[in-house]
Amino acid sequence: QETREVQQAIPLHSPSTPFPETKMARTSKVNVLGHATLALAATVLLLLSLAHSGDATRASPTGRATLSPLMRLRGGSSAPKMTRSASQQEISRPDVSRPGPGSKDAKKEKIWQLTKGYKPVDKESIQRSVVHHVEHTLAADRYNFDDRTAYNAVALSVRDHLVESLRDTKSHYVKEDPKRVYYLSLEFLMGRSLLNALMNLDLEKPYRAALEEIGYHLEDMVDQEKDAALGNGGLGRLAACFLDSMATLNLPAWGYGIRYEHGMFEQRIKDGIQVEFPDTWLTHGNPWEIQRLDITYPVTFYGSEKVIAVAYDTPIPGYDTLNTNSLRLWSAMPDQDIDLGKFNEGDYNKALAARQRALEITQVLYPNDNNWAGKELRLKQQYFFVSATLQDMIKTFLTAKPGRSMDELPEKVAVQLNDTHPSIGVAELMRILIDCHGLGWSAAWGIVQKVFAYTNHTVLPEALEKWPVALMQSLLPRVMEIIFEINRRWLNEVKETMGDKGEMMGKLSIIEGEGDHKMVRMANLAIVGAFKVNGVAAIHADIVKADVFPHFVEFYKRKGINDKFIGVTNGVTCRRWMAQCNPTLNALITRCLGSDKWVKDLSLLEGLKKFSDDDKVLDDLMASKHENKERLAKYIKETMNIDVDSDTMFDIQVKRIHEYKRQLLNVLQIIHRYNAIKAMSPDQRKNVVKRTCFIGGKAAAGYFVAKKIIALANAVGSVINQDPDTKDYLKLIFIPNYKVGNAQIIIPANDISEHISTAGTEASGTSNMKFVMNGGIIIGTDDGANIEIKEHVGEDNIFIFGAKNHEIPDATRKMKEGASWDSRLNKVFASIRSGKFGNPVDFEPVLNSMENGADRYLLAHDFASYLDCQDRVDKAFQDKKSWAKKCLNAVAGMGFFSTDRTIQEYADNIWNCKPCPRPDPRG
Repeated sequence: QETREVQQAIPLHSPSTPFPETKMARTSKVNVLGHATLALAATVLLLLSLAHSGDATRASPTGRATLSPLMRLRGGSSAPKMTRSASQQEISRPDVSRPGPGSKDAKKEKIWQLTKGYKPVDKESIQRSVVHHVEHTLAADRYNFDDRTAYNAVALSVRDHLVESLRDTKSHYVKEDPKRVYYLSLEFLMGRSLLNALMNLDLEKPYRAALEEIGYHLEDMVDQEKDAALGNGGLGRLAACFLDSMATLNLPAWGYGIRYEHGMFEQRIKDGIQVEFPDTWLTHGNPWEIQRLDITYPVTFYGSEKVIAVAYDTPIPGYDTLNTNSLRLWSAMPDQDIDLGKFNEGDYNKALAARQRALEITQVLYPNDNNWAGKELRLKQQYFFVSATLQDMIKTFLTAKPGRSMDELPEKVAVQLNDTHPSIGVAELMRILIDCHGLGWSAAWGIVQKVFAYTNHTVLPEALEKWPVALMQSLLPRVMEIIFEINRRWLNEVKETMGDKGEMMGKLSIIEGEGDHKMVRMANLAIVGAFKVNGVAAIHADIVKADVFPHFVEFYKRKGINDKFIGVTNGVTCRRWMAQCNPTLNALITRCLGSDKWVKDLSLLEGLKKFSDDDKVLDDLMASKHENKERLAKYIKETMNIDVDSDTMFDIQVKRIHEYKRQLLNVLQIIHRYNAIKAMSPDQRKNVVKRTCFIGGKAAAGYFVAKKIIALANAVGSVINQDPDTKDYLKLIFIPNYKVGNAQIIIPANDISEHISTAGTEASGTSNMKFVMNGGIIIGTDDGANIEIKEHVGEDNIFIFGAKNHEIPDATRKMKEGASWDSRLNKVFASIRSGKFGNPVDFEPVLNSMENGADRYLLAHDFASYLDCQDRVDKAFQDKKSWAKKCLNAVAGMGFFSTDRTIQEYADNIWNCKPCPRPDPRG
């Protein structure tokens, strides 16, 4: 009974890791009665085995491992209740009809009669749909098709349901004409789509059963899907979480970005060094996207060269809702595909030159901008997708109600700029309103300032984008003219309000520098053109106002505007980052809370606190953790051929490699730990807390020091992992090509995770939230969202070290003046320079980044505090019951950090956007 109840709550198998199995023959279905008999027999055998065994995993009769022990959860409430109210299974019943045409047009009425029902989702209908796509869409042999073909067919079958929902949602939006949100981001790190779509549509169980009967396994289908390579780090992953929550909350909000052909890059490690390879995620096509050749817009460069933006839509289903929104990505095509005259003359390069220039725009995410051509391409990318999006927005606005005035635009649209990348939109919307729709300057500017909102994601001055005026004048001459005029009028307003103060004018100007060195400050343009500016954590919002843009805050205060700068703390979607990637924890939480309502209302996690003294619940939590560690250990063995002891403490730091994120500090303390263990006697080592340290993340191709940090981490790992004195007590593993797909394996396995940026440098961070939601404990600084996590989980359930934000100026001064280092750090540097980890010359750039007062991110200052913190972690980890209690309380405190809460704050406090749920066709 308990097994059946939990199986209803969560699939038995992990979505991220395929288990070894005996392949079923690819034959026609057997007799249904025979399957029912086999299923009954298998159920009896499973229940008997559950009653007599407590092993962590078991093998099914087909050789597939199952997650048996936590399917018999002993602690918590009785039977959990499933609470889905908007299931595709329900609306696909024969008695449920789709919305009618809304008119008495005979042709439309006939079409509705032909298609009035939703696609059925019974077992045979799913099988028929999959095989239909195998033969008719993919033109494959329906009796003999491999897993890749099967995956594409399954994805297309699921997409059919998404398209029905998307079309009905769009029709409802057109009918209701709500205020819409346009979320502009250069990155959308979506990850894999199959399991996410099945979960949100409530179709995982029927698809799993249907596939098994024709000889295929859902886990194999998942393994065939490549991550959509549309982002790099937290910015793109946050945007993806936002899309999920926007749809779940029934907000009429779409994401807009670029359809990169190759994404950023695939990271491989060769001889310990990062090597970048093209991330060819589209090699086998993308079954989730819908090419919209009917939705195209011209984008002009250099004053006359046109490129065509072509829309590709990816449906984004909400969880437990009938609404499906979309992510619209733009691909670039030439206005003139070929110069036939040049081609016939034999000058093939010139004949295809325009095509090549157009295709370059959407080839790669973040092309290296260390040269002029790279800068030009990056600016092209930003303007390309922003211009196409704004044209699309205006067209949607005007066609929704023919004859409407542009004055209504702020009442019907809100444009959110995700960081400075899309901030060129402020000037571009002015161009569209003035040049294309005939508005005067004042009227156009009044509209623009009511439409845009800007999210700042950084406190580092060098990360606030600037473009050379000369580049913009060449590439976007009309837009540059408009920016000059915006700045002229803006500075006049500043002078009237603040007086003719040179310093104030300089700080607030959109243009900085003189002569050939003039630059356009894109953050300033975004602030001037936006009605709201938000930080992404409480401390970040304060830093933005006090340190990054204090002159703007002062100006608006003088104008009587005190609420332009606000804070909205980031979150993550628990659907992907708990329920989907950690099925055993999902089952435990559902069991304890009595239902799965927490998946849509994360604040319900608070109810876990009452189980903090329940030994059975704590045991199940640790069993869940151990199973996730076994899964990661298996992944490391399969992909890197390194043996990992899952009984060791798993210490994980995975994120974009950057000096301020201080992966180097982690590597330095690992060297110290290695030296200390190496110096111990065998008896002393028996008291050492065994650790396996994982580091992962990509360094930007042109970021020299970051790539050297990766090299050092790999060099250190290669030594300590092979040292017979220490390898059983300490390992360091650099996981290559960190992405959403392997993050869903890595994050649930953490015992502790490292979020150790210098205080005041990390805007928020979201991986810290994911790690804690999955039952881990943070080692971190008082930075970004760590501060709010500490407030919600309690100071006893997080380990904090290092200088506080208000102490940074004094600490920085001391280090520049040559303050002495901790002797243990000196010994670590000596170890590196001794050649123990390879040629020390290779690592001099890393060491030099800290020496002679150059330690900008205060690694030396925080080193002693960091080591003390690590000692506290070791001591706490040895008390297993107390540690389990910390983990449970940490999970229980994470309800605040849902993107559902974040997006609701955006909707209420920035966009003024209301939910627009589809009517339930069941009546």
